[in-house]
This record gives sequence, C-alpha cells and structure tokens, in this order.
Amino acid sequence: MEKLLYVNACVRENSRTAQLATHVLERLNGHLTEVCLAKERIRPLDARWLAKRNELIAAENFNRPDFQYAKQFADAEEIVIAAPYWDLSFPAALKAFFEAVNVIGITFAYDGDGTIRHLCRAGRLIYVTTAGGSVGQNMGYEYIRALCGRFYGIPETICFKAEGLDVAGADVTAIMQKAEQEIDGKIPG
Repeated sequence: MEKLLYVNACVRENSRTAQLATHVLERLNGHLTEVCLAKERIRPLDARWLAKRNELIAAENFNRPDFQYAKQFADAEEIVIAAPYWDLSFPAALKAFFEAVNVIGITFAYDGDGTIRHLCRAGRLIYVTTAGGSVGQNMGYEYIRALCGRFYGIPETICFKAEGLDVAGADVTAIMQKAEQEIDGKIPG
C-alpha cells in the first residue's frame, strides 16, 4: 500500500483549500498520514537549534523527534500539500515545516564532488491552494517545486488552485467545481 503524506497548512475551520485537498485525497489510494501544521507548532530554525541540529547531522544521529518530519517526508511515496495563498506565498508554518524537512542525510545528501543526491521516495507532490483574488505567479508553489527538483528528486509536481473566490460577485461554487473538475481530469479516481 502506498504511503501518502498530507501536509495541511490550513488554519481556518471551513478552509476552501482543505476542501480541495480533501477532493484530491479521496482520489488517491494508500495509507494516509496527516501533518496538521496548526497543531504541530513546528519552530522555525534559530541559531541555537541550528547549531544543535548541525551537530546531530554530523554525528548521523537522527533519533530525536525533531527529525520526524524529514523522515516522514523522505519515506512518503506521494505528498499532498494544502496551503492557502497568503502574501504571494503560503503561511509561515509551511516554511518552518520545510526547514524541518530539509535535512542532510534524510531528504538529500551531498556526494564527494558536491552533487546533490536525492533521498526522497515520492514520485509526485500535489500542491493545493485557494486565493481570494487573482494569483498570477504563485511564488509559494514555485518554491516548493524548486525544493522538489533540486533537493528531493521528486519528478512530478502539480498545482491545483481556485482563485478569485473573494472577488465581489464571484460564483464561489462554480469556481470550486471547476477546480474539482481539473483535479478529476488529472488524477484518475
């Protein structure tokens, strides 16, 4: 059974992003693990933790709970991220999550010549987002896509989005249905 990782960066109770992500997850098969960032309270890197983390990485001591997110991410065969579009990107909790995931020796490594060796198993990462207005270039998704390609070796990234949801007169139901139809077209059920 495929290992699915769902990274939920939604904070609103009736999140439209989470609604679209649920639609994606219903189309996938496998053992699902959810990381709800609103509940996890992952701390961003600071000087003290970075020094300790580097010490642990150098000793290849990955037994601390702080490395659980990197291990889950590296071990997942498919990853779904739900992140609302905030301030041209995504909520800060998702950035802190990726600081916890980006661990040399777990999600990637450097070969002797400095070449990055990918250590993640996932064949695909699906990024789901919604926006009140028009997005244009989604720098949050572009950041995630760059991490997947450069560090993790995840060969396929897909972004599903519904935008313009808070524009006066918007037909929210129609916009969400259109996004769900796009999901249905790209992810066979």
